[in-house]
Amino acid sequence: MRNKVILVSSNQLGKGDEVLGETILETFFTILKQRDEFPIAIFCMNSGVLTTTEDSLVSVHLKELQDKGVPVLVCKTCADHYGIENRLSVGKISGMGEFIELAAKYEVLTIS
Repeated sequence: MRNKVILVSSNQLGKGDEVLGETILETFFTILKQRDEFPIAIFCMNSGVLTTTEDSLVSVHLKELQDKGVPVLVCKTCADHYGIENRLSVGKISGMGEFIELAAKYEVLTIS
């Protein structure tokens, strides 16, 4: 995962059953945080910003990655749209400009 930015564009992984998709996304981050190498950053946009609130089990894993030095960035436009800016349990509000800068330097792995 070194030299990669993870783009989380949904609060679930894959299409189909929502509960299954949320479980799969949680599993992804559970395994990711156990690795020796971490991504450069995690950028959450669209419904992916919902993973940064206490309502999502994924937020626990994102918090652990953040504590290990991985920046968790939350799209401001998306946070405003979902009305969650004051409900973040992990991450910091960011903008598309910062994501574009990261994407210009590193490979982007999109989780959707």
